[in-house]
Amino acid sequence: MTDDQPKEPERPFLNTKEAAAWLRLTKNTLEKMRVNGTGPAYRKHGRYVRYHIEDLVDYSNATKRRSTSDDR
Repeated sequence: MTDDQPKEPERPFLNTKEAAAWLRLTKNTLEKMRVNGTGPAYRKHGRYVRYHIEDLVDYSNATKRRSTSDDR
């Protein structure tokens, strides 16, 4: 059996709400992190803020901890 239907193109860019959900954060938390410069890298596409999935993965890996006493 073959799949003749075209696949939906991959969406590497997420808006703030989608990126926050991906990180299991609230939209407001991610917005505050962006203002403070402590969140993941983002891009501006015109007036729209977009997060690339690879940047979210990099941010998640960079904040990985093994213990609550690990240095930030």
